Parts: sequence; C-alpha cells; structure tokens
Amino acid sequence: MILDHIKIIGIAGGTGSGKSTLSKRIKESLADSVTLICHDNYYKDNKGMTFEERTKQNYDHPDAFDTDLLIEHLRNLREGKEIDMPTYSFVEHARNKETIHIKPTRVIILEGILIFENEELRNMMDMKIFVDTDADVRFIRRMSRDVKSRGRDIDSIVSQYLNTVKPMHEQFVEPSKKYADIIVPEGGYNMVALEMINERLKRIVEM
Repeated sequence: MILDHIKIIGIAGGTGSGKSTLSKRIKESLADSVTLICHDNYYKDNKGMTFEERTKQNYDHPDAFDTDLLIEHLRNLREGKEIDMPTYSFVEHARNKETIHIKPTRVIILEGILIFENEELRNMMDMKIFVDTDADVRFIRRMSRDVKSRGRDIDSIVSQYLNTVKPMHEQFVEPSKKYADIIVPEGGYNMVALEMINERLKRIVEM
C-alpha cells in the first residue's frame, strides 16, 4: 500500500548544472527527514565487458540505466519498505559489490540528468524541479569533477562531451524541462530558490 505521507521530489538538469548541490543543501536543511537517491547509482552493471569496452559505452543515454530497478526501489520505499541501493564506480565503469541500506523517510529526493525522461518514473514524483544552467558553466564543472574525482584526462572528457554528453542533453535532457513544476537557475547556488523549496518541504514534513 502506498503511504501518502512519503513524497518523492525529482531534481533533474544537465551534467554539472548544480542539481547535486541543490539536493545536498536540501538534505542538510531537513536532515533525517530526507533520503537522497541518485539515478547514477543505478547505472547498469557492465562487468561482462572488458574495461576498454566499458569506457566506450554511451552513459548519457536512458538505456545506460537500470531504471526498472530504481522504480521498484522507489515503490518499495513509498510502501514503507527498506531497500539496498546499488553503488557504482565511475573509475571502473561497473557496479560495486557494496550497497547502501536505505529506510523510507517523509521526503525522498531523486536526482539525475534523465529522471524526467521516463514517464513511469516521472509520474511517481510529487514535485519536479529542473536545474537550468548555461552549457559552458556545466562543462567546466564537469571537467573539474572528472579530473579530480574520476581519474579522467582532459582529452577523454572533451571527447565524451562532444560525442555523447552534448547530443544526449539536446535529445533527452533539455526537452524534459517541460515537465518541471519549478525551474531553478544555478541550482544549489540559487539561495532564494533554495529557501523557497526548503520552506515548502518543511511544511510537507510537518504535516
């Protein structure tokens, strides 16, 4: 049975848009009342491929994700059940053995570039927020992140951006903005929008 007091908030936007920062700052504000789930944790496990084959996959296409498992897990959380969320290595391009045990909370924040693209997933959300940031800013943030935390070199980052990230953004991510209830420029760096969203979610938690 779906529990009406558990709400799912979707936060979408392009790579490097600031959606993760927005999600984390909401989490910091509402603390234990919020569970944060990232679509990136649900990349398909490609351990059957060689490392070279894995590096050549299109990780910005909807087919790269095990969204069916994500939907199942969200449904379980809304029914008050606990889940074991997968984790993913962006260095190895494969799913880790470790999982994260998650208990249902009043607010579940789902964050990812393609979460508005899937209709079934989209229909599970009680609020949809799209983080809108200029493409050059997003690219710089992505490059900095991939160099510092994912062991990538600049040539591979630029190649991936031009071959998959940019075209997939134009094909899937940008069109999904039309489904948003709220559009937030600059994501977690937009303090006015952050305060408004937090106030709305606090009212949900206190109901």
